[in-house]
Amino acid sequence: MLKFGTDGVRGVALTELTPELVSALGRAAALVLQPSACVIARDTRESGPVLEEALAGGLAAEGVEVRRLGVAPTPAAAWVSAADDVLGAVISASHNPYQDNGVKLFAPGGRKLSDPEEEALEAELRRLLDGPVPEGGGQGAVGDDPADLERWMQAVIASVGDDRLDGLHVVVDCANGAASTVGPAVLRALGAEVDVLHASPDGRNINAGCGSTHPGELQRAVVSRGAAAGIAFDGDADRALAVDAHGRLVDGDQIIAIAAIDRLRRGTLTGGAVVVTVMANLGFRRGMEAHGIEVVEVPVGDRHVLAALEERGLVLGGEQSGHVIHRDLATTGDGLLTAVQLLDTVASTGRSLAELADAAMTRLPQVLRNVRVARAGAEVAAEVADEVAAAAEELGADGRVLLRPSGTEPVVRVMVEATTLDQAERTAERLAAAVAARP
Repeated sequence: MLKFGTDGVRGVALTELTPELVSALGRAAALVLQPSACVIARDTRESGPVLEEALAGGLAAEGVEVRRLGVAPTPAAAWVSAADDVLGAVISASHNPYQDNGVKLFAPGGRKLSDPEEEALEAELRRLLDGPVPEGGGQGAVGDDPADLERWMQAVIASVGDDRLDGLHVVVDCANGAASTVGPAVLRALGAEVDVLHASPDGRNINAGCGSTHPGELQRAVVSRGAAAGIAFDGDADRALAVDAHGRLVDGDQIIAIAAIDRLRRGTLTGGAVVVTVMANLGFRRGMEAHGIEVVEVPVGDRHVLAALEERGLVLGGEQSGHVIHRDLATTGDGLLTAVQLLDTVASTGRSLAELADAAMTRLPQVLRNVRVARAGAEVAAEVADEVAAAAEELGADGRVLLRPSGTEPVVRVMVEATTLDQAERTAERLAAAVAARP
């Protein structure tokens, strides 16, 4: 049986993630979380409609009223979940290829499930799958409600108040995913001139050589079309990366840095701090220090970012991948909201995206290496602690070393930052070899 990972249940569609399993998951969610209603969104994968029907059927069998958004971004379901205090569900495998799919759930209020809730769900799912299938507890209605999606779109538009993007030329790569219709529509509603790439989903082309994981075509298009900026979404549009007018990628660290400085200017950076993971670039930390903004560091994963935001009462955080959380505007990462907030900063300041990014931080070269190991990654990482310490001492204050065992595969991730790419690569290769040499 598939287990809950860092972002729900995910697997190969219709073989690992079968309709039977998804239907049982719907019933388990109804029994454990006891929602009165659920809103379901899905991305553009060809397996989406079948799995949506299975999930809706499982929920309805236990008396839950189901409202389908159809193809819609993950944050749309989270927003409706928060606004209406209902269960939220998304059928998506995010940035994975079309062959995969997944189910992620938001508890009523649009929040991530807690560890005890996930454990209870797994136990109930196992009971439903292993034993005789019991009768459901009722029959809830299943229907479509396009007004829910429109409400979320209007909330994203309203997030910038009376500001507009009039005349701002933007190229948008929709990854043939969930933002293919709504992304360009929202930006145009705000007055932007929008050119669109990869917004013709066919069920199999989601994330295929496009979107936030493959921004090369977008970078070229921004330059060739003379646009002010580019935006790249992933398949379920819960993250976004940007491109400046020179074709340079503006990653999540830079987007968060720009947002933090702009919020500080506007007086909306509650607590004077931002939350990022251990993977955030050293240049980000220096940039925030230069502006007097505290950096709160957490382990990798948006659940950790959210937890720290809530614990400290902060409003801004995220990850280098472009998963950015404006906690006073949304309960989870929202790629379209991130894009609108970023472009609003460009428009309201009269400064180009390139100028804003350069002023916010200077990104140090960062090299990542994934090393496969034959046993527990944490054990191997501990055994090379001396080599790591020596490398960190060699780099000094102008670099950083991080070894992180993967939580999902037998891999140790080696990350090195240094003043030059050559130094970062040499140090990373040396540490990767030390990890690989451990039996």
